[in-house]
Amino acid sequence: MRLILIRHGQTPNNVLGLLDTAVPGPGLTALGELQAEALVDAVAGEAIDALYISNLTRTALTAAPLAAARTLTPTVRSGLREISAGTLEMKGDRTSVEAYLRTLKSWLTGDLDVRMPGTETGHQVLERFDAVVAEAANGNGTVAVVSHGAMIRFWAGYRGINLDWSDPQYHDLSNTGIVIMEGEPTPSATPGGWEIRSWHGSPAGGLRGLDADGPTAELTAEAIVAGHENV
Repeated sequence: MRLILIRHGQTPNNVLGLLDTAVPGPGLTALGELQAEALVDAVAGEAIDALYISNLTRTALTAAPLAAARTLTPTVRSGLREISAGTLEMKGDRTSVEAYLRTLKSWLTGDLDVRMPGTETGHQVLERFDAVVAEAANGNGTVAVVSHGAMIRFWAGYRGINLDWSDPQYHDLSNTGIVIMEGEPTPSATPGGWEIRSWHGSPAGGLRGLDADGPTAELTAEAIVAGHENV
């Protein structure tokens, strides 16, 4: 199975640097809309059999131009939603952002029992995303999934057997960044099962604004690399 993981386009709360994870969430900025349109050309060489999105508004809006161009009806699955910020929701101070990233780092270094403050454990997050991937794999060769920054980083980082966080190419996952993986659904918490074929962290069409892409895009690389120094 070939899996094309796409981060959604820029949102107003990305610009504000807030941990915005709740459903349904905001729409896209004007730049985010342009990024969504640019995805059509960014994946022009891929024969996409199915298109999946989360239940947050921003993924539906990001997927709309691609869905129209390919005559695909997006399948909505809540399991693809962003990693919940729990009690940190809508916060943007450094302490809150670092607490969110510290939990993500714990998961990526193998401790899935750690719970994001007030919400999910790593096991729960992995299981819900895995379940959608397993469903999407049924009868499809190539599937595009429009999801979220922290969710894609965690799942690709945990499942990708060839990802090296010390390599700078994996440090960026801006809005409409694209990660392509190949493998088969893995029905267990054991890491691996997939190979990363490409990690294109820049926005589709190179449409990067002067505004931020959200707190996880800015700080995740630093946090994860630090967590892997002794692994």
